[in-house]
Amino acid sequence: MILGQSLSQIVVLVIAVILSMSIHEAAHGLVSYWFGDPTARQAGRLSLNPLAHIDWSGLLCLLLFGFGWAKPVPVDPSYYKDPKAGMIWTAFAGPVANFLLGFVCVFLYYLLLKLAPGFAFGTVGSFVESVFATTAILSTGFGIFNLIPVPPLDGSKILFAFLPDQEYYRVTRGTPWMYILFIALLWSGLISGPIGMLRGAMIDAFSSAAMFLLGM
Repeated sequence: MILGQSLSQIVVLVIAVILSMSIHEAAHGLVSYWFGDPTARQAGRLSLNPLAHIDWSGLLCLLLFGFGWAKPVPVDPSYYKDPKAGMIWTAFAGPVANFLLGFVCVFLYYLLLKLAPGFAFGTVGSFVESVFATTAILSTGFGIFNLIPVPPLDGSKILFAFLPDQEYYRVTRGTPWMYILFIALLWSGLISGPIGMLRGAMIDAFSSAAMFLLGM
């Protein structure tokens, strides 16, 4: 992703990646904490401090190859009154946080254009606008990607929670073919098209909502 890009574009991309990953992981930890699990809080993972969440190898892979990962937030479903329900909401929290971040960035993008168009088209303003736009696109795509129901993505944790107990505890331990499938999906490029279409549709919806709220 960073090959052939300017230093300014690389900085924008790094900011967008760090924001998207940090809010995703913090949301997992926060919702798990709300359900009674202190594990993430004890590990210092309820913070929005990027250093608490970034896996530097995952960040480098995302910048170089277009996919990566953050440090998974530790959660312990045994603290939940209903482990399956708690796991659904905890897993769903990350993508939802990404979608909210995407909308906020789109809203701020249009707000800046409306209130300070001269600044928005200046050197500093263009950089800020690029951060908003890139973060919106990347965060929304990251949220969609994580809803794919293949381990270790969040979508699998949501889907598996609807299985009978015996099957649920078996598949949540993971099997080699699941991770092979995940790697194959990444390298095949089969998911990039659908994710791009969904991301574009969501960004268009965010833009329409933001312009409506701002009277543009």
